[in-house]
Amino acid sequence: MTISRLKNPNPKLKVPPATLIMVSIVLMAGVIVLAWFAGNNTIAGIFTQLQTIQKTPPLWLEVPMVTGKYLLLPTVALFLVALIITKISPQPQNWSRIFLVLILLILTLRYILWRSFSTLILDTPLNGVVSLTLFLLEMFMLLNNTIQLFLMLRVKDRRRQADKLAPAIIDGTFVPTVDILIPTYDEPEFILRRTIIGCQALEYNNKTIYLLDDTRRSPIQQLAAELGCEYITRPNNNHAKAGNLNHAFTKTNGEFIVVFDADFVPTKNFLHRTLGFFQNEKVALVQTPQSFYNADPIARNLGLENVVTPEEEVFYRQIQPIKDAAGSVVCSGTSFVVRRSALETTGGFITESLSEDYFTGIALSAKGYRLIYLNEKLSAGLAAENISAHATQRLRWAQGTLQAFFINANPLTIKGLKPIQRLAHLEGLLHWFSSIARIGFLLMPLTYAFLGVIPLSATLPELLYFFLPYYLIQLTVFSWLNHRSRSALLSDIYSLVLAFPLAITVIQVMLNPFDKGFKITPKGLSRDRFYFNWKLALPLIILFILTAISLWYNLGYCLIKLNLESTTPDVVQHFKGVGLGWIWSAYNLLMIGIALLILLDAPKPDIYEWFDLRRLVEISINENKFWGVTNLISEVGMQVELTTTGFPPIYSPEKFPVKLKILEENLELSGEVTFTNFKGEFPTVRIFFTEVNLTQYRSLVQMLFCRPGQWKSRYTPGEFQSLLLLFQILLKPRILFDKAEEIRPVTVTKV
Repeated sequence: MTISRLKNPNPKLKVPPATLIMVSIVLMAGVIVLAWFAGNNTIAGIFTQLQTIQKTPPLWLEVPMVTGKYLLLPTVALFLVALIITKISPQPQNWSRIFLVLILLILTLRYILWRSFSTLILDTPLNGVVSLTLFLLEMFMLLNNTIQLFLMLRVKDRRRQADKLAPAIIDGTFVPTVDILIPTYDEPEFILRRTIIGCQALEYNNKTIYLLDDTRRSPIQQLAAELGCEYITRPNNNHAKAGNLNHAFTKTNGEFIVVFDADFVPTKNFLHRTLGFFQNEKVALVQTPQSFYNADPIARNLGLENVVTPEEEVFYRQIQPIKDAAGSVVCSGTSFVVRRSALETTGGFITESLSEDYFTGIALSAKGYRLIYLNEKLSAGLAAENISAHATQRLRWAQGTLQAFFINANPLTIKGLKPIQRLAHLEGLLHWFSSIARIGFLLMPLTYAFLGVIPLSATLPELLYFFLPYYLIQLTVFSWLNHRSRSALLSDIYSLVLAFPLAITVIQVMLNPFDKGFKITPKGLSRDRFYFNWKLALPLIILFILTAISLWYNLGYCLIKLNLESTTPDVVQHFKGVGLGWIWSAYNLLMIGIALLILLDAPKPDIYEWFDLRRLVEISINENKFWGVTNLISEVGMQVELTTTGFPPIYSPEKFPVKLKILEENLELSGEVTFTNFKGEFPTVRIFFTEVNLTQYRSLVQMLFCRPGQWKSRYTPGEFQSLLLLFQILLKPRILFDKAEEIRPVTVTKV
């Protein structure tokens, strides 16, 4: 749903410089290619000279004259070094991280030099265009990766600093006024209710909570009155979320402002852990990670809710700490605290872009203020609940971030930033262009079958000596460097799913950056059937068919009876190239197949999340009492494994009322038993709550969402386990065969 359309902040400038530069580069490249194909002597002569260089690389780029097994020695030695260091230091420490990052940087430089001077094929225009395209795509990805590795040489972890600063908040030494802003646009009432209650449960008295309703809904105003928080609305929706926040900025006066999205619930100690940093007057903003209490649609659709971490984990575990060290923390729009006086110097939240949070942080940095990242999960919200909402969210992020090239808060040109800060922001901007490179890597194997082109020239010894060490060491430490939040293979899957729409969005933004308005991410959804997203799937289906044809052709070519000893060197090289092509095609086919499974949204009949939380429960039926332990709890019910016998069975559609007491919380509730399972020695009972009053509901929300330290970081499988997992998913999709029974929703009395 579009709620605001941004306007070009420079309406007099018909063609923005960034667009002009991009179009000029594309046109210049096109002219060179056309001239080459047309037989222009000057252009052809240049590429002939470059081809000569490729045939006679420098001596230090030639493979040593040793047998194959000795060529593997550098790879084996580096692999063992990397493996030993990651075992000695399971979590990256300064010494271990710097050591392995330096090895990767050296291997990357070595690989780039080899690819630049020894592997290009420029003998014909067609070969040259394909070979150079692959090379340039690789170099772009390596540039972004190298910037990231360089920034990893310094990493900040603020948790110990927070330990030292928190006592000033707890003992009352530093207790400034705090305004908590909850911007909302069309989110369901039950989501807002838990967020407001979570904010009210914060262990800090000097706070005021404001619900900023940009849809001017009477039920939401009544909700604010019922819960006892302030309600602010405005006559229009100009500048979407940024405009909503700026309007509230003029209506409030707290020394500090906390922003939570409508679905984010803080833990009770959020302010204890964050406010202490502001005792330093130069600190303008403290950002905490976004954590999620539901599985993202990719994990859910693959049936890997408890195996794969949300996509954002890589950003918050790896990227934000290195940006903190570079002084370029990204404000992420929710779960942050900002100093009012600092925000006044920027004129409030930036309204030029869809990413008001990101550019507000940049503007604060440019004013000389410090932004802090505390890598501690102090809140949790709802991840996108289907693949369409996931795509909407990512495309908005891409558009908003890339609008940097067209606004005054451009981190590459704004005055006041240090070079290291600009470099860190450049890495974030380049990230979105990687979707174009990803598509190029998907299309490249097709050139083997359909164009008869081999895009690179490399012998097996060269691959063993130059490519294998770089690739294997990178694969070994990839997950380790991001604190095991994502393996390289699973990361590739996540990038593939939205590669085509992201690439289109990137191009559209660079040509017309302010064409699309703000689109919210739908939350609080339910569905009772499978749904396949044909719009996102169509380009992948076409590519799947073409890749399958390419694989069949290349594999068949490799299996035909060729007498390599009697053929020319060119034919031998072509044969080996086709062999590489079918391996590449097979990998792409596996990835595309899994990506198509991801686009099949699984049913989610319940709008509430059920948590694997253990609590002792006393169940009363008339005068009889039974005891058990919960294995699932939500805001509307629980599932209990009884530890006593004698519980009466229930057969659908029968139900009977019970009284409940959650002993640790001293919380008493009424409920109805809807299901009993007597397969084991003790039954499992499912109970839905009835007649939940506000006091009881507050206790439930605090138990489920607000306990300090409850949101833990999980580890994902390593590379080998991920590969096995991908094969298992493709051969036997867990979403179709191994899904556990869903808990069906019921109607409960309104709080």
